[in-house]
Amino acid sequence: MGTSKGTSVLSLRIDRELLERIRQHAARRGMSVQDYVVRTLMRDDFDERFLTAVEETERFYGVP
Repeated sequence: MGTSKGTSVLSLRIDRELLERIRQHAARRGMSVQDYVVRTLMRDDFDERFLTAVEETERFYGVP
């Protein structure tokens, strides 16, 4: 993923079952758990911002 400016550390406490599922998903993609989680969060953030932009555009143009 490369380095980015201004990184911070986020610590999470999750149960073993969830961590194991995350490890499996990451392994299938050849990724570390950290990279998998970060990409998932980035994708979710993009999806939310995209949906908001679509909704605002629809309101602007009066789409029912």
